[in-house]
Amino acid sequence: MNSHNRSELHVLCSSGQLLLQPLWDRLRTWEALMQSPFFPVFFSITTYVGFCLPFVVLDVLCPWVPALRRYKIHPDFSPSARQLLPCLGQTLLQHVVFVFPMTLLHWAVSPALLPVEAPELSQLASHVVLCLLLFDTEFFVWHLLHHKVPWLYRTFHKMHHQNSSPFALATQYMSVGELFSLGLFDMVNVLLLRCHPLTTLTFHVVNIWLSVEDHSGYDFPWSTHRLVPFGWFGGVAHHDLHHSQFNCNFAPYFTHWDKILGTLRSAHAK
Repeated sequence: MNSHNRSELHVLCSSGQLLLQPLWDRLRTWEALMQSPFFPVFFSITTYVGFCLPFVVLDVLCPWVPALRRYKIHPDFSPSARQLLPCLGQTLLQHVVFVFPMTLLHWAVSPALLPVEAPELSQLASHVVLCLLLFDTEFFVWHLLHHKVPWLYRTFHKMHHQNSSPFALATQYMSVGELFSLGLFDMVNVLLLRCHPLTTLTFHVVNIWLSVEDHSGYDFPWSTHRLVPFGWFGGVAHHDLHHSQFNCNFAPYFTHWDKILGTLRSAHAK
């Protein structure tokens, strides 16, 4: 193949990357940070806390702003500082004591190499959706087993159910065993699909947002389950019902597995 044909092929291959390449080039200017073992911990904590903070502010304002109560699943409940601070402390502690050593080990064994080219937009979108579907399936099986086997529930999952009325910062209030399982699912899925680093970052952002939204206690007109058609996505009221009744709605996001196994229960938030 001569140089002219090669250049034409390069232009054709790059046409699907035009939207993402400037963003990826910008991120690659921070390559030293992104390749650091500190980055996964920094990224995870800042993304998680950043998504939680608006809901914390809403919880503070809710008793004083009656208009907010119409969107709150439990209008008379607002988490206290004695509930919020242990949840935040648990998240920070686990990331320092558990997540950072694991990322340090992974960094030492296989340091990250950032490709020059961005992924195509269609590839990024399809891989993010596939990662969410895989995670949804894996967590559904894990979750169902931990509710059906008393020892598993007591040992690994009970901690997450200490708050019967969920709130945003309770999203990651869980045992180390549960945190490890969720992290393992995430890691295996992106490796299995051979996701581009930008796709992996995007998936983590979407996954963290959806989990925080599910625990937020607020059902807004723009909530994700109202944007996804045909009732395919459970949403905040769906997951809130799981926390209050324990025996239904085991899938974290989508509804197909609960429908298939007969564990789906409809929830209509006020």
